[in-house]
Amino acid sequence: MSGSLRERFGNLWRRMGAVDDGGRVFEAVLRAYGEPHRHYHGVDHLRDCLTQLDAAPAAGADRDLAETALWFHDAVYVPRAADNEARSAEWAASALIRARAPEARAHEVARLVRLTDHARPAEDPVGALVCDVDLSILGRPPAEFVEYERRIRAEYDWVAEPLYRTGRASVLARLLAREPLYRSDHFRALYEVAARRNLKRSLESLEAGPATK
Repeated sequence: MSGSLRERFGNLWRRMGAVDDGGRVFEAVLRAYGEPHRHYHGVDHLRDCLTQLDAAPAAGADRDLAETALWFHDAVYVPRAADNEARSAEWAASALIRARAPEARAHEVARLVRLTDHARPAEDPVGALVCDVDLSILGRPPAEFVEYERRIRAEYDWVAEPLYRTGRASVLARLLAREPLYRSDHFRALYEVAARRNLKRSLESLEAGPATK
């Protein structure tokens, strides 16, 4: 399973200007994505992001920057923490710099990783691409979106149901309020309508409370 990912990462690592094959970094990143508490933010999510990127229009150095950011964007994922993206960005930048990749590229990757906290919409094309890839799950078919929501809930199983519903509703409402949700033409055309439908349906369910027996 990891063989093709290893080769892909190694090729990308060298294109980014690293002097090694990135093998140790790859192993560490893949180990992180394999942590048992990652019901959604695991290797399947990483693979899905790479698949979405492959189908999106972007060329040359921009694609390599975006892909590197996607490899690292959930490298640190601790549901109880509020600084996952910042720590993932630090990991990306330090790994690239240690591998003697150009510092400007390392810092740009870190910037792109930080954008995946989705605190505000990305304002540049590469940032929009990275964020749209990460949010593409919101526009999938209803059954896939429901499974995504189930997995997110499992990652926060330590949060009491009323608090989870309030917090999750706030996150989804903030995304729904964006006009548009997707900043790139490709992802907007693919997912905007379906994502809004999924978000509205989920918000209604969260606000209604758990079903009574």
